[in-house]
Amino acid sequence: MSAEPTPPGASDGRPEDDRRPYQPLPPAVRSAAAWSAAVILFLAVAGFVVFALVSLRAATVPLILALLATALLQPVMPWLVDRGLGRGAAAALTCAALLVAVFAVLAVLTNSLVHSAPQIADSLRRAGEQLASWLGPLGEKIRYALSQSAGSGSSLVSSLANGVLSGLGFATQVITGAVLALALVFFFLRDGHRSGDLVRSVVPDERAETVIACGHKAFAAMAGFMRGTTLIALIDAAFITVGLVILGVPGAAGLGALVFMGAYIPFVGAFLSGTVAVLVALAEGGLGTALWALGVVLAVQMIEGNILQPVIQSRTVELHPATIMIAVVAGAGVAGILGALLAVPVSAAGLGVISVLRGRAAEVRGGAEG
Repeated sequence: MSAEPTPPGASDGRPEDDRRPYQPLPPAVRSAAAWSAAVILFLAVAGFVVFALVSLRAATVPLILALLATALLQPVMPWLVDRGLGRGAAAALTCAALLVAVFAVLAVLTNSLVHSAPQIADSLRRAGEQLASWLGPLGEKIRYALSQSAGSGSSLVSSLANGVLSGLGFATQVITGAVLALALVFFFLRDGHRSGDLVRSVVPDERAETVIACGHKAFAAMAGFMRGTTLIALIDAAFITVGLVILGVPGAAGLGALVFMGAYIPFVGAFLSGTVAVLVALAEGGLGTALWALGVVLAVQMIEGNILQPVIQSRTVELHPATIMIAVVAGAGVAGILGALLAVPVSAAGLGVISVLRGRAAEVRGGAEG
């Protein structure tokens, strides 16, 4: 039995809203939805990449360190090759010099810190007590905290003694990573000039040049950071050490070593090392010496910020200070001190890649409009 047609004007039983024509979403809503999906996808991919890098840190950390060392040493290779050495011999000689330099720097820093650490620690404790005495009632809580930390020394020693095996395991990982990084530096120095040919052999022609340009830009950014930061660290450490020696602050060599190491963590490292120097000066020489030490630290930081960094790093690492601070905090949250050390060069490399991609996209749009 067939259904009777619905008379004109009569209701067919469906809700009124179902008979309305389809209304497309406004363009603004569609655009916002597309951008939201793109941001969510980008964050998901970035999170997965960070998770993979952290999970595979036994390989990724030596790789990044090898790239930074190669960026620092790359200018030596043409000089050695021009004097008749083959690339293999030049790379081996450069790695040997790197190994000697690293051991020498570590020996100097370790010697300075080992001899100065007890005195610096005692000075910091006395500076804390002096600051506590200036704070009145609040100082009693600080003194109690200091006494508790001092009394926990035996438990700390026992904890360290119980963790000898884990410490040996960590030392083994460090040695293995250092050997891997040194081997990678050798191969990068010897065969780095062939990277363009390798990319062209595995990437289609229309994309190969973009990948090569991104690699060159990222490598140049890391090289600029390493060379500039190393030079700035040496200058900062030298000036602050001389100033502390003139003021008669004990442990000046160890404090200078802290300044040198802290320079590789922008802003945070300089602040922490400068604070330690001022507190030691306060404990050893009183308020006047501490103010002079503070003046020395601030003067060196002003020279660095207004003269050294613009001259040395302005053409290689163009990162806004806010970007640097966020990168350092994020790197420290992901991988601790090592993450803070690697955050800025990795961020500089990433922004270099983005700048190349944006330039290529602008060229494509210009060609299409032309």
